[in-house]
Amino acid sequence: MHRLFTYLIALVWLANGLLCKVLLLVPRHAAIVARILGPTHATTLTRLIGVGEIGMAVWVLSGIKARWCAWTQIALILSMNTLEAVLAPDLLLWGRANAVFAALFCGFIYLHSLRPPQLAAS
Repeated sequence: MHRLFTYLIALVWLANGLLCKVLLLVPRHAAIVARILGPTHATTLTRLIGVGEIGMAVWVLSGIKARWCAWTQIALILSMNTLEAVLAPDLLLWGRANAVFAALFCGFIYLHSLRPPQLAAS
């Protein structure tokens, strides 16, 4: 089960990075980047963010410094979603309700990677 959950977390990063941002299959992502960082280089910046998300997927799968990886994911998810909710809520798939899905994903990452060992044995 642990391996499956690792793959699922990595798949979220890979799909968002590759499909939504690098390949620009979801134009809303570039529009959000343009709103937050400006339109001049929005396409390039969106693709770079996507490459970073693909890198996160690789890090998740590698298992290297898994706790650091989990905390980094949680920090990125919360900061990205906060910026988007404040600066571009009208461009989000579910508006400010995206925060609910972000919190659930962070909770899943926490339970998968950071829960205390005594809970893991239960």
